[in-house]
Amino acid sequence: MSQSTLVYDIRNSRYLNITGRCTLRCQFCPKHNGSKQVHDYQLALDHQPKAQELIPLLGDVSSFGEYVFCGYGEPTLNLATLLEVAGAIKSQGGRVRVNTDGLGNLFHRRNILPELAPVVDALSISLNADTEAAYLRHCQPKLKGAYHAVNEFIKLAPQYIAKVQVSAIDGLEGVDIARCKQIVLAANAEFKHRHLGVVG
Repeated sequence: MSQSTLVYDIRNSRYLNITGRCTLRCQFCPKHNGSKQVHDYQLALDHQPKAQELIPLLGDVSSFGEYVFCGYGEPTLNLATLLEVAGAIKSQGGRVRVNTDGLGNLFHRRNILPELAPVVDALSISLNADTEAAYLRHCQPKLKGAYHAVNEFIKLAPQYIAKVQVSAIDGLEGVDIARCKQIVLAANAEFKHRHLGVVG
């Protein structure tokens, strides 16, 4: 029997943990510091779950403020599962948010926003740096062109998704938070100021 935590609840939201894979190796991510835990939940996965595993775990959709695709992996890497589960939530009148590193288009080599648009209400994108040098240092992307790609995704996203929030973390050396905010506001997205070491 798998002990993987596929869903976990924080406040009035149900979180969906759909992959352990990621395109980044962020040095500030707890999983690179020996922990895959958020609150009391252990989020290490032993497999990539399919939609049919997750849909029965959604519970009563009307009792949650939103469903958030967020674990210690990048949800868009398990795109088929994300789209199918999000569609099931939307069909029951639920609200869907995806936490993403904004590299889904780069990874899939196409614009995935038209696929997300019908089933996703909100995106939370991690920018994390105002320069490519700082991004490469702190986020250590596995894919070439990642910093350019996340910036392009941030510009495109508000054309498809009603609520787009982009975060940067205060406390990372060499990162100018005010400049990050300018980048985000110029893309017609909402800026979220996060603090180093605060998760969930």
